[in-house]
Amino acid sequence: MKIRDAEILIVPGRGDASPLHWQSRWQDKMSTARRVEQDNWDHPACSAWTARLKSEIRVAVKPVILVAHSVGVLTVAHAARDWQAGKVAGAFLVGLSDWERPEMEQAYPGHGFAPVPLDRLGCPAFVLASSNDPACGVEKAERWAQAWSARFAVAGDTGHFDESDGFGPWPEDLMAFAQFAKIL
Repeated sequence: MKIRDAEILIVPGRGDASPLHWQSRWQDKMSTARRVEQDNWDHPACSAWTARLKSEIRVAVKPVILVAHSVGVLTVAHAARDWQAGKVAGAFLVGLSDWERPEMEQAYPGHGFAPVPLDRLGCPAFVLASSNDPACGVEKAERWAQAWSARFAVAGDTGHFDESDGFGPWPEDLMAFAQFAKIL
């Protein structure tokens, strides 16, 4: 599938993606991309975030490709339980965030992202993890990818794929995303 033939839904994590973040830059480069806006970027709530994502999927007029980062990846995993069949062509999932950690419940009481669903996503998916991501260990990211029937790769010591880790423009992965879209 060509990127122009799909609606690209950008699914950021907590705090949204700044204008310099790779997701924002990708959104600016792809004419069919739009961000899934959340009412409260600072305090993610699974029920609200998944409802918004499912709503955006429902109104899409073209096949949807999801581009998620951090807790946005968990939003995708939760929404996949009952999103509209056939509407999501693929999911490109980068830099997972482990909200099953006890400190996440302390920081965001009642967030609802734990436990993470271990069901297949119902679409082709690719998970890109980092070997030194402070938000999610690579072993857990790989277990989730396997449960979701997603292809899995480790990008090396790349932190959490944020601007502070050197991920602003990130043209290499934009090319990987384009290759992923071609197989859909």
